[in-house]
Amino acid sequence: MNTTDIPVLRNYINGKWVEAATGSVAEQRDPADLSVVTCRFQQSGREDARAAIAAAEVALPAWSALTAPKRAEFLGRAQAVIVRRQEEIAASITQENGKTLAESRVEVAAAIKEMDWLIGEGRRLYGETLPVERDGVFAYSIRQPLGVVSVISPWNFPFNVVCRKCVPALMGGNTVVLKPASLTPRTAAYLVEAMEEAGLPRGVLNFITGPGSTAGDELVVNPAIRAISFTGSTPVGMGIHQKAAATLARTQLEMGGKNPAVILADADLGAAADAVVLAAYACAGQWCTSTSRAIVEASVFDRFQQEVLKRVAKIKIGNGMDPATTMGPVCGEQQVRDILRYIEIGKREGAKLAVGGNRSGDGCFIEPTVFTGVTPDMVIAREEVFGPVLCLMKVADFDEAVRLANDVVFGLSSSVFTTSLEKALRFVEATDVGLTHVNLPTAYKEPQLSFGGIKQSGVGLPEAGKTGIEFFTRHKVAYLKYR
Repeated sequence: MNTTDIPVLRNYINGKWVEAATGSVAEQRDPADLSVVTCRFQQSGREDARAAIAAAEVALPAWSALTAPKRAEFLGRAQAVIVRRQEEIAASITQENGKTLAESRVEVAAAIKEMDWLIGEGRRLYGETLPVERDGVFAYSIRQPLGVVSVISPWNFPFNVVCRKCVPALMGGNTVVLKPASLTPRTAAYLVEAMEEAGLPRGVLNFITGPGSTAGDELVVNPAIRAISFTGSTPVGMGIHQKAAATLARTQLEMGGKNPAVILADADLGAAADAVVLAAYACAGQWCTSTSRAIVEASVFDRFQQEVLKRVAKIKIGNGMDPATTMGPVCGEQQVRDILRYIEIGKREGAKLAVGGNRSGDGCFIEPTVFTGVTPDMVIAREEVFGPVLCLMKVADFDEAVRLANDVVFGLSSSVFTTSLEKALRFVEATDVGLTHVNLPTAYKEPQLSFGGIKQSGVGLPEAGKTGIEFFTRHKVAYLKYR
């Protein structure tokens, strides 16, 4: 098929699918087969972003005036559409992102579960009643919408994260402008289509595609935007935070990680290796919560390394649509270049390549890679690689393991593997992250609990759980004198 025969994905502004003012179109290609164009999408500019923001402003009074249960009715109908189309959405994730179809199905299922929780939480919109000192005065708080908010979503979880951000924003009574990552625009559009089919009023959810430098920047600096929820790299997130200060817009930034799994001498090494390999190589290592460092006590290091290498040898690289594939490609040529650059840096710094380290085939495939002999001062031990690269690091004891785990600028996720309750609880207290685990992969999470990092991994109230909707609402306190 000629690529010009593929319909262009248009913007969705004020309830209509419209052409971008720029007239410019870009292409997204299947990372497993770069000859295949998966989507043609518009390169929107500031004018398009302003039009979307203006539509959201017009729609805000009526949407925010609806009761939370009424808003839940719209979102519940949209969720039913997603359930009906989940196979189609999963296929789109695999074609745009590269992850296996099994992983894509898990992502869509997770999005549906998160919608369940967030819609229910949005129906409640808890306030508080508290006793006051003065006689005859009753006091309480309520939560109200912020206004027009922007959602800038990533390519690594192009459907789940979109739902995790947009649903609480809408349930909180805000109107939304969504800009997805340019590597996965078609997948994000499925949520918009579901909302449209559910009868969401015009202008409540708007959707634009295009560069972060223009369309995305307008969604940060425009004074009508009252909050920005962003998932992506730490440098971009820090730039958003700085710009948002000029308008006092709230920021919710979910950024990078360098997540450690600490394996102590008393751990079940087989179970620990299963968890580490899963978190290091699922989705080709492109989770923000992927395990990138396995920090292992010296007395069991060699045995643990053998367990890891046995499991890595069984990973089958290939097109994510092939049921036999257990690890798909990384999401694009730029990702290939970045990951290979880090692998070369690791080799130059003296780390030993135990397995992998090469590009594989004609697509964006990189072999699952394991480095040993990694020391804390090495770049690959400190910077986020965001690919299928695992660093094995040896330590003398528990205390050194904790120090090493914390000795990075990131603080997203961690795990410890041990049978000692004392060491498990000491680790939970000492680990410098927003999300930690005992005898579970670093990537494990459930929707009823908050998800977010500290240090250079996160800013603002975390996503998901109760804080997911709290971020998109403001508190108002009322004092009533009745006597």
